[in-house]
Amino acid sequence: MSIPKICGIETEYGIHVRGSDVSPVVASSMLVNGYGIDTDGVRAWDFQDESPEIDARSGSRPEADFPVVETLMANTILTNGARYYVDHAHPEYSSPECSTPLEAVLYDRAGEEVVRRSMIRANTLLEDGVELIAHKNNSDGKGNSYGCHENYLVDRNVPFGRLAHSVMAHFVSRQIFCGAGKVGVEAQREGESWVPFQISQRADFFEEEIGLETTIRRPIVNTRDEPHCDAERWRRLHVIAGDANMSEVATYLKLGTTALVLGLIEDKQFPMGLVLKDPVTAIRRISHDPSLQQTVESEGGKLLSALNLQIALYEACKDWFESIDVDPTGGCGGDILQRWGQVLQYLQNNDSRLSTTVDWWAKLQIVQGMQERHQLRDGDLRLRAVDLQYHDMRSDKCLARKIGLETLVTPNDVNEAVVLAPRSTRAYFRGACISRWPQHVVSANWDSIVFDVGQTQLQRVSMPDPMKGTFNHVSELLNRVGTIDELLAELGSETVEPYEQDPGW
Repeated sequence: MSIPKICGIETEYGIHVRGSDVSPVVASSMLVNGYGIDTDGVRAWDFQDESPEIDARSGSRPEADFPVVETLMANTILTNGARYYVDHAHPEYSSPECSTPLEAVLYDRAGEEVVRRSMIRANTLLEDGVELIAHKNNSDGKGNSYGCHENYLVDRNVPFGRLAHSVMAHFVSRQIFCGAGKVGVEAQREGESWVPFQISQRADFFEEEIGLETTIRRPIVNTRDEPHCDAERWRRLHVIAGDANMSEVATYLKLGTTALVLGLIEDKQFPMGLVLKDPVTAIRRISHDPSLQQTVESEGGKLLSALNLQIALYEACKDWFESIDVDPTGGCGGDILQRWGQVLQYLQNNDSRLSTTVDWWAKLQIVQGMQERHQLRDGDLRLRAVDLQYHDMRSDKCLARKIGLETLVTPNDVNEAVVLAPRSTRAYFRGACISRWPQHVVSANWDSIVFDVGQTQLQRVSMPDPMKGTFNHVSELLNRVGTIDELLAELGSETVEPYEQDPGW
């Protein structure tokens, strides 16, 4: 039986400093630290349970080239339950755990607002003529890519091999409605034709079907087994094969369709005829063909277009959804299916209404319009500049904000989500503790909070279940207790030696 799809998004933002040669690492630290200067309740991240070297296929792989987090860099947990930090040379916002795809859209938008406010604050500290600019995109046009990762709660009983090989077809083909679009090609392979525009920003950078790394030899399915919850019951599927979207509908469909496909796999209803022969080649071929005519080969030898794959997945999910009693997307399933079917129909018909929901399609219209007006050649640097400006986090410069993209959440909702955690997951308890007792919260991570109550040892409260610690679960308790000591007495906690904490706190 499929389980609730708790989900979230981690977005690394591109960063550029105009008028200075300051390094991206320093610029990213300025951005993150700038937000903390004017924000109450920001606390340090706890690295106690971080284990990125655990491989879902075979356990620990200490020799793997996984990213090393610089723990002394800016690394904070916010009152809305999110993590905001510097990951290598990029500012990253990791949303709190969300119980529905729509809630995840809201907290992804809250992340944009956090970055925007950080950018404004950081720029007030810079000298005249210097400006720090952030972009919500996935590549710098010079062969470097940075990620927008998704996370989904998945039943541990599903064999990882079956999960990986089944979901691959969706990750390869869903870009036709959730790709962000890109002018040109990066990481071009020998014998591969250059194209003036492609569907996905990330497709050029995948080299393997399945693997542990996220920054080199990028796999379509990532095997990092770091659940941040009860590992006996669940796994966290860490998805790196996706673009950062400006369209709220594209984000919603990216998360929602994936959650439904995962439920389909959990219930053993996935149509195995959709397993692909060469997914790495397929993801690039599909991305390089905005006409959507390119076909890829299944393991059974059948040639399928991305639309063929998505229509088959949509129909399988629709039939399965009608047979289940509990919606794993928290009540969004019917709306997701309606929108999924609609966007596939629009793609089949090359319908102009795609310009309000699908990033790559909307961007292509802007690029083609400029190219025709100014008689520009393919790959002209001015077209690349338009591509970049689509993702600009400056409100007055961002093209995506000017073209009438459909919205799903209101500005008031976003402003609230910047400071308040979701009520529907353990993020609520994390955010409430940071807001109410900031002076006692030493650090926090996804599945625990560490408190200093003036004793020799620190106190850790574990939160292994992402579906507990919700408003319904703990609000009465939080209203009843008056002090942090009373809270810990009610909950129970384990002691932690101060020296066990990361020196970054």
